[in-house]
Amino acid sequence: MFLAIAIALLGCEPICNAQKKVVEVNPDGPYAIESALQEARLARLHGEATEAEIRLSAGVYRLNQPIILRPEDSHTRIVGTTNTLISGGLKINGWKKQGKVWTADVPTFNGRPIVVRQMWVDGQKAVRARNVQNFDQMNRILSVDRKQGIIYVPATKDIKDIVGVRDAEMVLHEMWCVAFLRIKDIRIIADSAAITFHDPESHVHFMHPWPSPMTNTQGRNSAFYIVGAKKHLDTLGEWYYDEKNCKIFYMPRAGEDMTSADVEIPVLENLLTVCGTPDEPVKNVCLENVEFSYATWLRPSFAGHAPLQAGMYMTEAYKIRPQIKRPNGDHGLDNQGWVGRPLSAVDIRCANGVIVQSCRVDRCASTGVDVGTYTENCVISDCVISDLGGNGIVAGSFGGEYHEAHLPYEPLDRRETCRNLLITHNYITDVSNEDWGTTGICAGYVRGIRIVENEVSEVSYTGISLGWGWNQQPSTMADNLVRGNRIHHYAKHMYDTAGIYTLGSQPHTTIEGNVVSDIYSPSYAHDPEHWFYLYTDEGSSGITMRNNHTPSEKYLKNSCGPGNVWENNGPAVADSIAAKAWKYVK
Repeated sequence: MFLAIAIALLGCEPICNAQKKVVEVNPDGPYAIESALQEARLARLHGEATEAEIRLSAGVYRLNQPIILRPEDSHTRIVGTTNTLISGGLKINGWKKQGKVWTADVPTFNGRPIVVRQMWVDGQKAVRARNVQNFDQMNRILSVDRKQGIIYVPATKDIKDIVGVRDAEMVLHEMWCVAFLRIKDIRIIADSAAITFHDPESHVHFMHPWPSPMTNTQGRNSAFYIVGAKKHLDTLGEWYYDEKNCKIFYMPRAGEDMTSADVEIPVLENLLTVCGTPDEPVKNVCLENVEFSYATWLRPSFAGHAPLQAGMYMTEAYKIRPQIKRPNGDHGLDNQGWVGRPLSAVDIRCANGVIVQSCRVDRCASTGVDVGTYTENCVISDCVISDLGGNGIVAGSFGGEYHEAHLPYEPLDRRETCRNLLITHNYITDVSNEDWGTTGICAGYVRGIRIVENEVSEVSYTGISLGWGWNQQPSTMADNLVRGNRIHHYAKHMYDTAGIYTLGSQPHTTIEGNVVSDIYSPSYAHDPEHWFYLYTDEGSSGITMRNNHTPSEKYLKNSCGPGNVWENNGPAVADSIAAKAWKYVK
């Protein structure tokens, strides 16, 4: 297996004895890269080349639509140089001072007004106006009326200030996820406020039981904050967008000069897709030394965001009463749910031998790199993935949009499973900074994945999550390896978490030689002790945990299946083993 991956890695190197079309590209318009790909395709069609190298010079390649690599682009290498940036951002100019804030017009994009959810100023993410600056100061909900779809909160001044305001959202802390709920109405009742929300997220959110807003937990009810109201624009570094008039307002941080600042608003959700078909996959494509930046995350503005776990949002979910008995040791099932998958900056599907090497994926609002279904022998190596709103890297299937999330998943077409993916020597930091329930690396139904020697830090939830399904029945998962990773400073905002977390039956899977340390302790976690270094959750089976260095043996084995082995984990692991865990060096 490693031999096959090593051979795939060689695909990034020029092959001297092959007919190769070389195309030099400058950032001369939104279709420069697309035009280069077309030129290379034509060379193949005319028999002039069997492979292509697209050389991107330094500069910003601003896109009007995502770049798509198709089966016709197989055997293509796209290589950048220092400061080669592929951007889904719109640069905002013409800032004018208006009292304490600066304001600018936001132009249309592709002939349409845009939705603004993120903004970066000189490369630093600005803060969408919210009612608290320090999350430790978040208020907690009072109670929940599921039938009426109401959440009761204290009627504080910041809540009263936004009665009747459109476009405000509640971001609600729910155990291992946060929900983004668009506010429909606020009704003040004495010292409390009854808040209702728009559909479809209101319907989904109040139907599903897990995760759920927490109440009656000894004063530790779910915390929340409010975003998107102009009245909360009161702190340096905050912005507000007036969608009706297409104007943006910003309070600059110290040292920022709005007459010359590089202000970027992301407008595309996906920057580059590699995708063929199951019968004609894209083969042997390499992306090297390219930076991907400024991808947005728009779903919460149109449909809210009520996730099940790891950012996978629910499209339908409900509670089962009474619980349904399940076979072969699984505990009773009390809910059903179906999930969708967030978009990503770099998306790889129906592909064989795709390599993302020495790239940067940063300043994006959702997933960084996603290697999905019908993929095999792909590699993500030596990349820096940072400042993301969602998961750093996502791999495999999560059952698909029409597969109930708690059922075992074993497609008849075995090609569908993401197989033999290598994720190695990547530095993943400051991810999940918008959707707090996402992770550093998230793998669902995968087979033969190798998550080897990466560093993961500054994560809102879990460092590495491996598996899906919440049951111990046989599925497509097997033969996975998580080895030599260094995971630290995780659980910045969420609990029910771990440095390494597993789900489901995955025979012949090994988790070894990892170093996990430095967990955060957010004051608003509803259960401040419910965190772990290693965590085998529901249905985890066939997994060997050995030689993992952790400061203590704070582990959880929850409703696991058979065949798990725990050997020599904890602070007594030899220093020689711990020292092998990979550490990023700039």
